[in-house]
This record gives sequence, C-alpha cells and structure tokens, in this order.
Amino acid sequence: MTHLLLARHGESEWNATGRWQGQEDPPLTDRGRAQALQAAKAVGALDAIVCSPLDRAHTTASIIAEELGIGPVVVVPGLLERHAGAWQGLTRSEIEELDPGALAEGRRPQGWEPDEQVQDRVLAAFEAVHRDHPAGYVLAVAHAGVIFAAEAALGAPRERIGNLGGRWFVRGDSGWQLGDRVHLLADETVPDSL
Repeated sequence: MTHLLLARHGESEWNATGRWQGQEDPPLTDRGRAQALQAAKAVGALDAIVCSPLDRAHTTASIIAEELGIGPVVVVPGLLERHAGAWQGLTRSEIEELDPGALAEGRRPQGWEPDEQVQDRVLAAFEAVHRDHPAGYVLAVAHAGVIFAAEAALGAPRERIGNLGGRWFVRGDSGWQLGDRVHLLADETVPDSL
C-alpha cells in the first residue's frame, strides 16, 4: 500500500499579504522556511518526497528533505496548484471590487481551472506516485487547491487548511481512500484564500 501525506507548502510572500496565488510563483517568507524546518520534525519516517513544480512547494519539500536526509525531491507536474484565472495576484477585497458578491456566491473568473480538470490531474499524479512507491510512505508538498481537489474526488467536505496542514491518502487494492487530516505545525496559519 502507498501511504501519501499530501501537505500544503509553508507560508509564501503572497500568503502573508492575502493574495491569491493560483499558478503564480511567489517564494516562501522567512516564516515559511522556518515552518518547513518545524514540519520536518513532525512528519515522521518517509521513503520519498515529491512536490509541485511551483517554488513555494519545491522549497518547502527541499528543506524537509534536507533536514530528514531524504532525496532527491521529485517534481510531479500534476500537483501544480489550480489556475485561478483573473484572480491570481488579487486580494479578497480586490476581487470583491471587481466582481461584487462573486466569492460569496461561488462565481469564478475567466481562466479558472474547472474542478473536474484539477481532480483528474491530481488523481493521475497520485497514481504516478503509487507506481513509483507501491509500498511506502511518501510526502507530497503541494497546495490547498490540490488538497481540496483530492478530498472532493474522494467524497470529503471542503474545509480550510493552513500552511503545512495536510491529509493522508492510502492506496490499496480498491483504490485511493481518505486518511486523517493532520497539521505539521504547532502554530497553524490559515492564509486568506479559498
């Protein structure tokens, strides 16, 4: 069985300022780097670490890998965050100015990557990890949107998640199953985004 811990990256510069990132690529803050070091102490024994191609995830994964003496970190393109269309780089108040009520009513901007598309590529990425590690414990550092997509595909309700929060997923003979939600930090931070 593959045991996959899908975790959100450490705090990025745009998390700190409340900007929606999507597939934009702001780096980690100093706090985000410290969070990755703290998470390495809580993650437990691993056989491998994989990550999204975005810098905030790759840097988080690399810090954890170096601290644990595991490597190399393998980039899995399917773990890329959802494209948030015209909202990338905007704060919630800027989104409200552009399209009043959109957030509350669930409207999405042009260029927003559809849920089904995100779920399909994330589950395909899970299968790639499973093929490479059919019997192991793997940390996948990605993004909130990736975690939401995987959870939704397997029937979990949407629930906000902080930096370095995550969920275990287990792949056995009957496919992927939801495991527990976890948090790898003592002081959780939940950025102001979806």
